[in-house]
Amino acid sequence: MSAPAATANATAPQPIRRGIVKQVLSGDTVIIRGAPKGGPPPEKQITFSNVIAPKLARRPANPDSEETKDEPYAWEAREFLRKKLIGEEVVFSVTRPPNATRDYGTVYLGKSAETGENMTEAIVTAGLVNVRRDGPRTPELQRLIELEDAAKSAGRGKWANSPSSEHIRSIKWTQENPRHFIDQYAGRPVKAIIEHVRDGSTIRAFLLPEFNYITLMISGIRCPGVKLDADGKPDPSVKVPFADEARYFVESRLLQRDVEIRLESVNNSNFVGSILFPLGNIAEALLREGLAKCVDWSMAFMKTGADKLRAAERQAKEKRLRLWKDYQSNAQTFSGKEKDFTGTVVEVYNGDAISVKTQNGTVKKVFLSSIRPPREAGKPAGEDGKQPPRPKNFRPLYDIPWMFEAREFLRKKLINKKVHCNLDYISPARENFPEKYCYTVTIGGTNVAEAIVSKGLATVIRYRQDDDQRSSRYDELLAAETQAIKGSKGVHAKKDIPAHRINDLTVDHSRIKHQYLPSWQRALRTEGIVEFVASGSRTRLYIPKDSCLVTFLLAGISCPRSSRPATNGIPAQEGEPFGDEALAFTKDRVLQRDVSVHIETTDKAGTCVIGWLWTESGVNLSVALVEEGLAEVHFSAEKSEHFRALKAAEDKAKAARKNIWANYVEQVEEKVEEDKEEKTTERKVNYEAVVITEVTADIHFFAQHTDQGAKLENLMSKLRQEFQSNPPITGAYTPKRGDLCAAKFTEDNEWYRAKVEKIQNGNASICYIDYGNKETVPFARLASLPPAFISDKPYAHEYVLALALLPPDNEDKDVAVRAFAQDTLNRNVNLNVEYKLNNVAYASLHDQSTNADIGKNLIADGLLLVEKRRERKLQQLVTEYKEAEQQARKSRQGIWEYGDITEDDATEFGR
Repeated sequence: MSAPAATANATAPQPIRRGIVKQVLSGDTVIIRGAPKGGPPPEKQITFSNVIAPKLARRPANPDSEETKDEPYAWEAREFLRKKLIGEEVVFSVTRPPNATRDYGTVYLGKSAETGENMTEAIVTAGLVNVRRDGPRTPELQRLIELEDAAKSAGRGKWANSPSSEHIRSIKWTQENPRHFIDQYAGRPVKAIIEHVRDGSTIRAFLLPEFNYITLMISGIRCPGVKLDADGKPDPSVKVPFADEARYFVESRLLQRDVEIRLESVNNSNFVGSILFPLGNIAEALLREGLAKCVDWSMAFMKTGADKLRAAERQAKEKRLRLWKDYQSNAQTFSGKEKDFTGTVVEVYNGDAISVKTQNGTVKKVFLSSIRPPREAGKPAGEDGKQPPRPKNFRPLYDIPWMFEAREFLRKKLINKKVHCNLDYISPARENFPEKYCYTVTIGGTNVAEAIVSKGLATVIRYRQDDDQRSSRYDELLAAETQAIKGSKGVHAKKDIPAHRINDLTVDHSRIKHQYLPSWQRALRTEGIVEFVASGSRTRLYIPKDSCLVTFLLAGISCPRSSRPATNGIPAQEGEPFGDEALAFTKDRVLQRDVSVHIETTDKAGTCVIGWLWTESGVNLSVALVEEGLAEVHFSAEKSEHFRALKAAEDKAKAARKNIWANYVEQVEEKVEEDKEEKTTERKVNYEAVVITEVTADIHFFAQHTDQGAKLENLMSKLRQEFQSNPPITGAYTPKRGDLCAAKFTEDNEWYRAKVEKIQNGNASICYIDYGNKETVPFARLASLPPAFISDKPYAHEYVLALALLPPDNEDKDVAVRAFAQDTLNRNVNLNVEYKLNNVAYASLHDQSTNADIGKNLIADGLLLVEKRRERKLQQLVTEYKEAEQQARKSRQGIWEYGDITEDDATEFGR
């Protein structure tokens, strides 16, 4: 740099001062930082006296500015001083000539001028600057001239014989294609020199040896920066807290130091990367001092070390340093089994949640922390500003792009596999969404959320900077998402968006029989996925080959009905015994599993298909349910190739008294005891006038003899008078099974005689002995029966409709029972006992006005089947009933509408 010589007419030199060299501007100019005095340390720019250094190139101020070049040896001169002085302690003297705008002086490397190395003499000796020879010959100048002459004689530096063009840098001030530039380095560390610190997290540097000049934002952090004015220049009037302190922190450690830079991404025209230098990670140091905050978007680009940055930030937060002085954490703390548990995945939801069964058998719904499954694309709002409604039968799993792929990815990876769950946070309930327990889920050391994000099948949730409720592996999720975006995977793809055109045969039944059933029947096996389990024998099946959903019933078995919760205004329904156990058994083995099926037929209405299902391990599910005592063999299985296996399984379950067979007693038809009078060969007809008071689901019924009606009314009147005059004390009576007691009927709040049949959870199941009806009531509605009302025998007698059997299909059973009740309940009829079995009377019923046989008429209407009894006295009645049944078959009444269910349809399989 050319400047007035600090020789003649100079002011007197100032006293010797001390400092640390902050920056070398050229081969003859340095900036020295003094000792701090209650604020930012003072700085002094000093140009060496009596020498001129070659000029360095300068960056163009704007794209239209002309680029300057280095003078020969300008870079070598700067580097000579930089390598010797940066960060070193020096002493110096300063003088300012008249009319000069800068300070001149001498710098000594060391702790005193007497023992320290004179840097002016050192650079002249190296032959990298010119000595000014036009001033008064002071001893100092004469010494420099002698040193320069010696350098020339030795051919050092500028005085060497090499071409000057070899000592001029070729600088690339801008990079035309930043992304391509990064890919060239492929993540390798590049040697660099930090040239300028704009703020604590933004620097400018030369990449060596090509001298590529870049602006770099440090990955993973952001420091407070200066505020810019309208012209885009720093506004000195606005002080940003800790901005100067952060910049000084970086300058004192990095400015003009040799470092390595790993380029990781681009933000506008600036590069994003990490700085590697021997004293440690500058980003960690800034975070640890509370001078920076972690930034999620750039941390995602880091190759390594994101966890260390988070740890450093946590330290500053805990100590409430600087930027965190007012910090209050919202992180939740957990302990025990809730925080950390291992279990087996039993169900996968739409890409961000799973159900996990723990070792004690409880099932927990687990949400994957900090990720969001594929979402429905936004649609243009209507004139009212609202989103248009979804189409009818909209199914998110199939209709939202990539959601099915996300579910399938998790299903194939997790179902029936052991996973480890670590609780990160609990998302509170809001709007229509319930509280969510969000976990980091790992399988074999792999983070499940990271795996699905890396496939582009989920996105990472962005949080506020001070929000600590996030995944413990959040930075890994961000990095995975960055790679997915770069690879245009899944939801980040611009083309080849999947569309699933699903034929929902659970809604549109019309195409099952004609379009799909024939090919399914011909196929030996059809592959499918069990999407839903409604009961032990009813599932919803997705068949990928035909892209259809269909309701599937297990063939060959009859399974108890499971309970159903209240939905859409429909009250909850209580299940049959062991119905819920059968549902759980089927869920555990096939829900969301790949299965194979052989479809045989459809149900009568054609709404669902019936067939055989094999699990992944090759087990026939129908046989497995029967063997577990959770289903019984259906008569329709008799002509099936699987009948022998089903029968053997049922016999095994009966022998073990499993579940539905817990109270099973083997009946031997030959040993059925009959009353002596029934061993006669002639049928006796002795009609009794009765009123039917109750009909059960298996066509048992209770009847009161009409000639005892007055006695019963008198008994009930006295009983109610007794309780009116002596009300029972609530809670004084504790019922026991088999007790005869008084019970207050729910519908009319009157007292009746009852027998306790079952006790459970503070409730009693009772039978009203004078009417035959049953209900379950709390203990508070029961009382001790006064002794005066115990001696009368029950007025309601139990009977079974003689020679009649219910049809096998459950729906047909319901129809038959309703018809029987309609014909008999609360009506006066004539009853004749035909025979007795195990002390239960089997009776025929006749209409009192027409004398029509009610049971025979129900058979003729195709609602009941005829029981084949062998007693000689019943043969004429059996023949009449069989004729009525044959007529119903011919005219296809009731259960015979689709043919002979006992023969032609024996190959069709029901539930």
